[in-house]
Amino acid sequence: MAGEELLFLPLGGAGEIGMNLNLYGFGPPGKPTWMMVDLGITFGDGTHPGVDVILPDPQYIEQHKDDLAGIVLTHAHEDHLGAVPYLWERFGCPIYATPFTVSIVQRKLAEVDLLDIVPIVEVPLNGTFEVGPFEIDLITLTHSIPEPNGMAIRTPLGTVLHTGDWKLDPDPVIGADYDMPALRRLGDEGVLAIVCDSTNVFTEGTSGSEGDIYESLKQVVEGCTGRVVVTCFASNVARIDTISRVAQAVGREIVLAGRSFWRMIDAAKENGYLQDAPRFLDEDYFGDVPDDKVLVICTGSQGEPRAALSRIAADEHPRIYLGEGDTVIFSSRQIPGNEVSIGRLQNRLVRRGINVITDKDHFIHVSGHPARDELLEMYQAVQPQISIPVHGEIRHLAEHAKLARSAQVPEAVVNENGGMIRIAPGPAGVIEQVPSGRLALEGSRVVPLDGELVRGRVRALWNGTATITVVIDRVGELMGDPILTTTGLLEPDDHDIEDDVLDAAEDAIEHLSKKDRRNDDVVSEAVRLAVRRFFRSNFNKNAVTTVHLVRVDG
Repeated sequence: MAGEELLFLPLGGAGEIGMNLNLYGFGPPGKPTWMMVDLGITFGDGTHPGVDVILPDPQYIEQHKDDLAGIVLTHAHEDHLGAVPYLWERFGCPIYATPFTVSIVQRKLAEVDLLDIVPIVEVPLNGTFEVGPFEIDLITLTHSIPEPNGMAIRTPLGTVLHTGDWKLDPDPVIGADYDMPALRRLGDEGVLAIVCDSTNVFTEGTSGSEGDIYESLKQVVEGCTGRVVVTCFASNVARIDTISRVAQAVGREIVLAGRSFWRMIDAAKENGYLQDAPRFLDEDYFGDVPDDKVLVICTGSQGEPRAALSRIAADEHPRIYLGEGDTVIFSSRQIPGNEVSIGRLQNRLVRRGINVITDKDHFIHVSGHPARDELLEMYQAVQPQISIPVHGEIRHLAEHAKLARSAQVPEAVVNENGGMIRIAPGPAGVIEQVPSGRLALEGSRVVPLDGELVRGRVRALWNGTATITVVIDRVGELMGDPILTTTGLLEPDDHDIEDDVLDAAEDAIEHLSKKDRRNDDVVSEAVRLAVRRFFRSNFNKNAVTTVHLVRVDG
């Protein structure tokens, strides 16, 4: 259509795995109507102390919120909807999702008292609906959670297939099979562009079927003599079903450890899934079941310090305990960046005589993302003119673009967060860079990840802190010895060093002129620099230094 353009703008999930926030724009240049697809989080990797949850910075679309027609959630994983409770109020637009995803997002909104405020439109599987100028047909795919939806986004300038997270699983265990006929019909109609998952682009072959895990996992559990713990992602409802059927087959009771499991199972049953699953026991019943008759499904497969498995490994869980000869099975993938925390957790378990089994030892996990053969099958079915890889680091995106070109896709655009792509008209390419970044969930607040609050904490972690209290009279004479308090700089018995620091502070004041001693700012800065200089020259530490100056008249 003359004078209009079709845009794609990722603000999260392009150049990284997780924290997905995608925007589609359609309309006249400079004034498009926008639709958001997914609004997710990622988790802290330890580089920012105290930050467990990281969110995409939506400032660009927040500035254009009057032109945002709605948010569509492709599925219920945290990296696709986890930011909704914390960021929705910045937009105030309707949310569209299929039933299971609605159940999950409603539970999250209830936790922050937004359930009765956020307008949610429930869309049936394979449904068709409109968001602003976009007409959307949902296409059922398979993934590691119920109801993963591909989106055929129809516009006057062409159709875009947004895959979300997907794989081609012939036996997904939970939910419907992937709808290959719908993908082929879409390809026959003509697809302008595909915006596609890149997570496993370096993996040859296929990702494997969830249905194939049962027998292998059953053999592993049958070989265990003591207590058994299986850890997996709480959102992997199909894996929960597989583990529970294994437990039933080998005569073990199932105990759930982790509140997120109950939330996910309740949402699944609410939507017709897990109807034939065995009963799940609360962790309070763990001690009532004989050791060789219990199987615990628990959170913490990524080594999260507050998750159930880390507390069990440290023997700090209030109800669940393991000992020598017991077994922990990691039925999950190792998310890049979590290697250290997972290794630390597994070492702690092994040190206590607990057997650790991972997917390197037995076939107990399959990925929820497409490997190379599945990507090629998708491209052969859809036959897009343009490939836009997302959901991957830059190396994944570049390799995905290379694979797409090998599948005879005429154009492939490698792009990262903040790059606005004009899909049509004309050749596809990045036309503008807009602000993108990260926010941190700090308690109940959302703050910039690169802001002073988080940066100051990092500096304090690496360099320690020093607070010195100085009391002076109105002409700047000391009225007593300064008081020094440090964190991460001195041992309790470093009294000589503490005296040297205080001498440096006193010397700084004594070297000031009479005029400067009457100026609180000048005195404070002189003391701060003297203390900071002492720690830098003696310990090579740029201590975060604060001066508490008290001036007493008299």
